[in-house]
Amino acid sequence: MENREKYEAFYKRSIEDRDGFWKEQAKLIHWDKPFKTVLEYQKPPFANWFPDGTTNLCYNAVDRHLAERADQTAIIWVSTEVEQEKTITYQELYQQVNEYAALLKDLGVGKGDRVLVYLPMIAEVIPVMLSCVRIGAIHSVVFGGFASTALASRIDDAAPKLIITVDAGIRGGKVVPYKPLLQESLNQISVTRPKVLLINRNLDPNLKMEKGDLDFTTELAKHKDAVVEPEWLPSSHPSYILYTSGTTGKAKGVQRDTGGHAVAMRASMKHIYGVEPGQVMFAGSDVGWVVGHSYIVYAPLLTGATTVVYEGLPIRPDPGVWWSLVEKYKVNCLFTSPTAIRLLKKSGEEWIWKYDLSSLESMFLAGEPLDRETHRWVTSALKHAPVVDNYWQTETGWPILTNFKGMGLMETKFGSPCRPAYGFDVVLIDDLTQQPAEPNTKGSLMIRPPLPPGCLSTVWGDDERFVQTYFSRMREPIYATFDSAVYDDDGYYYIMGRDDDVINVAGHRLGTREIEEALCSHPAVAEAASIGIKDELRGQAISCFVVLTTGAEPPSEADLKNHVASQLGPVARPHFVRVVTALPKTRSGKVLRRAIVAINEGRDPGDLPTIEDASALDKIKEACKN
Repeated sequence: MENREKYEAFYKRSIEDRDGFWKEQAKLIHWDKPFKTVLEYQKPPFANWFPDGTTNLCYNAVDRHLAERADQTAIIWVSTEVEQEKTITYQELYQQVNEYAALLKDLGVGKGDRVLVYLPMIAEVIPVMLSCVRIGAIHSVVFGGFASTALASRIDDAAPKLIITVDAGIRGGKVVPYKPLLQESLNQISVTRPKVLLINRNLDPNLKMEKGDLDFTTELAKHKDAVVEPEWLPSSHPSYILYTSGTTGKAKGVQRDTGGHAVAMRASMKHIYGVEPGQVMFAGSDVGWVVGHSYIVYAPLLTGATTVVYEGLPIRPDPGVWWSLVEKYKVNCLFTSPTAIRLLKKSGEEWIWKYDLSSLESMFLAGEPLDRETHRWVTSALKHAPVVDNYWQTETGWPILTNFKGMGLMETKFGSPCRPAYGFDVVLIDDLTQQPAEPNTKGSLMIRPPLPPGCLSTVWGDDERFVQTYFSRMREPIYATFDSAVYDDDGYYYIMGRDDDVINVAGHRLGTREIEEALCSHPAVAEAASIGIKDELRGQAISCFVVLTTGAEPPSEADLKNHVASQLGPVARPHFVRVVTALPKTRSGKVLRRAIVAINEGRDPGDLPTIEDASALDKIKEACKN
């Protein structure tokens, strides 16, 4: 009760005394020129935080720590793909970002220029990103799994002056050449061809350098021991562009500012994640996804913590690899996705118990909804470390709904990402009445503007699209998350899925999430996906695909159908339930339901640039034939 009261007072102040609250949080970072105005909000819904202050992300992430922690490890890079590990101290990181920044400037990159970063999780990726923000350049990191057409659309939208890439990545032991994909993209673009700077890992024996391409090692050698002073930037200056996954048509670039981003990241580490300077954080994600940007790169380094950068799979060479890293590097906070935990759940909790995890103080999960059974399983398996679900988006950059390790955790309710984070004026809206929904009633999750610091400031190059996409859903201008939810009598929220992830069976509207929750509560089911397919009689029929827990006795299809019906009622009884070995998902863990629907209906699933395992679609096709 004490923690709940503490939270409620803290949250209330963040909404009712916005200026006073964020002025206090802004003290957590360094300002070269202190701000006088906390929020400029003359052009709703555009929020300009700390508009008259100047700062620099790289200085805050590196330089300011040198006096106290120059010899502390800043980055631990581990690759189970190439079987290498490397540690980088804050002093070494300072030297790297200065040399990298000198190289960027030598190639003509300056304040406001875009640099497209097309790199896997290698040791150079964080210094590359930091060197961009050091000189005021705007980085656009594109995840290495994107196909050439999707990459070309992002190059066209950002119009970068420079692209930094690599000969190849490696995933699951399989070499993935990057350069041919990039070259194919450059043949499709309509903007001026940017310069290409290539880091050669010697993974691709067929590497072909085009005329004008530059070798990273050769160019960097020209700037040994260089010193480049940080560019002091207005708080509103864009720090990066990050394109949202699942983009169709013209790519949609989330634009993040500098000052608000820095304050939000540092404050979240203090209040939400409870990670202190000198502690170790391991986020099992990639740059190119928002978790990677926020909690592999910026938040840990702004805090003066150590961040683990991991190249590899969570089950290779075995399902204990992440836990071995927690033991070896005394990780205090582990952040990953429910998908990764479901994958580890299939292998059994003995892989967790094999290692000394006494350093682990918390685990945070985000990326897609966390079902109750997975939440319950991992909490039981970890024993002493609390497992915290949090809900947020690429657009917000940090949690909208969460529990608060740094302030003292409130009661955990399995399946709920808890309550609104400070600064987010969350409201659930009934779609029909457009009025606030009552407790235990489904509605659309909305945020009253202004959005707090750290959220997107606009869509890159398209202010109108920012307004139309996010603030035009209701009669009043209010931010739409496009997710449906309910909240209980204690104010705890439960995400039901995307607003359009609804199956209409004979007039009964059923959320895909609730059907999947029901399936996952079966002891043999590790993960599930449900979709609605056309049915002439009932409108839609419920079709489900499940992945079984390793070693589980395969249940009959009738057993699984009956299990769902017993949980949700006869109307929710699936038309069929197929067992598959994998579900098609993005790297961030979102199930590609539209692709599954297309396959079920005999249609082409289309371009899927973010798919994690393309073979999963083949498994769905095969299952649909049975």
